[in-house]
Amino acid sequence: MTGGAVPVCSPDLLRTLFLFEKLDDDQLDELCRVGRIETVEPGPVYREGEPATCFYVLLDGTVVLTVLSGTREVEMSRTSHRGSYAGAWTAYMGDRVPQVYSGSMTVPERATFFVLAAGDFARLMADWFPMALHLLEGLFFGNRNAREILDQRERLLALGSLSAGLTHELNNPAAAAVRATSELRDRVVKMRHKLGLIASGAYDPAVLHLLIRIQEDAVAVVASAPTLSPLEESDREDELGAWLDDHGIAGAWTLAPTFVQAGLDVAWLERVASTVAPELLASAVGWLAHTIETELLMNEITESTSRITNLVGAAKQYSQLDRAPVQVSDVHDLLDSTLVMLSGKIGKDVEVVKDYDRTLPPIPVHAAELNQVWTNLVDNAVAAMGGRGTLTVRTRRDGDRLAVVIEDTGAGIADDVRGRLFEPFFTTKPVGEGTGLGLDISWRIVDRHGGDIRVESRPGKTEFVVRVPLTAPEGEEHD
Repeated sequence: MTGGAVPVCSPDLLRTLFLFEKLDDDQLDELCRVGRIETVEPGPVYREGEPATCFYVLLDGTVVLTVLSGTREVEMSRTSHRGSYAGAWTAYMGDRVPQVYSGSMTVPERATFFVLAAGDFARLMADWFPMALHLLEGLFFGNRNAREILDQRERLLALGSLSAGLTHELNNPAAAAVRATSELRDRVVKMRHKLGLIASGAYDPAVLHLLIRIQEDAVAVVASAPTLSPLEESDREDELGAWLDDHGIAGAWTLAPTFVQAGLDVAWLERVASTVAPELLASAVGWLAHTIETELLMNEITESTSRITNLVGAAKQYSQLDRAPVQVSDVHDLLDSTLVMLSGKIGKDVEVVKDYDRTLPPIPVHAAELNQVWTNLVDNAVAAMGGRGTLTVRTRRDGDRLAVVIEDTGAGIADDVRGRLFEPFFTTKPVGEGTGLGLDISWRIVDRHGGDIRVESRPGKTEFVVRVPLTAPEGEEHD
């Protein structure tokens, strides 16, 4: 037919198409009456997003169907099969769905179509196939509703995991702060008792000034206390305990760990002993112990509350509350906040290694969406290792793109599974632990950024490589 005369629409012509072969003569006559034969020169037939006005059935030639993926067009189908159809095929659902072309169609060579206006196609479907129409509508909306429900479930599962991890992480510093506050109250009571003794005149003013100076010196030592290894701590506790015991200090072996934690050693206590009279040494050491315990408890409260503040900050960074949908962000901050949020799920048996290229610039992204990608990939990596192994998070420059690598030391991905990883609803997790949408959602988010995800796997090393542009796509606005 190519290169020849344009055929005239007839029942005999339409009957040669698989789409119409079961229709009767009256129906075929009606199609010819309302439809038309149209020849299209090479180029676009319609574009994605335009109002869907026509339903096309291929009579001769080749068609190429594409969809937009970010800013790129991805070819979905190329066919020369007579009877292939495209265009306004959802017209029969009316205004319940957007009546726009879901993709683009082009012809690389001269092609001939049987063309129906969208309104006529919808009317004929309703008149000729009412039962089929109901089935198609049910299938379309049922699939869409199921997808929305499962998408929401996937997000809720991730949210539940994150909430459990965050609650666990918040509980530790909160409990530490409560315990330290309770102990601090006890120390303050004892300090008030000491103040009562001072007020009663039990201490000579000169001795009192001396004890206060010792107290100030001890506070300075606590602030700069070195970090010791467990063996060093044990040795120093033995030395201090023996010294205190030799000098007749009550509770020597209880005081020793506190003094070691504060950074005090035998030499420092010898200096105290040489400063005060022997009969005042016990009082000086007691005064010193109360001061050190109070300082250590206040330090613990400060560290605990700071940890809570940092966790809340990480949660805010992760969720991107009060932020524009698109913003210039440091991907390392996003990765760190995700690791903090997932720290409870990662657990102590997984070693986290960060290998960041800090020379990489901030990039314009949908930060909260990318955090969901990191969450899915890290969660999958931990599951692949069975909660035990090494998780490596690496960043690097890859041409004009920023690459984020999530690597695990799990058993690897089988070849027959690798090709299906990004399929919706496909999962290798046990029933109830995954919906099979995590990687599909991640792919769609990365694709929206104009990027891609690649997978390389072998036993003991699996890498998911996410690449996103260093600059925003044309026309993309950001703060």
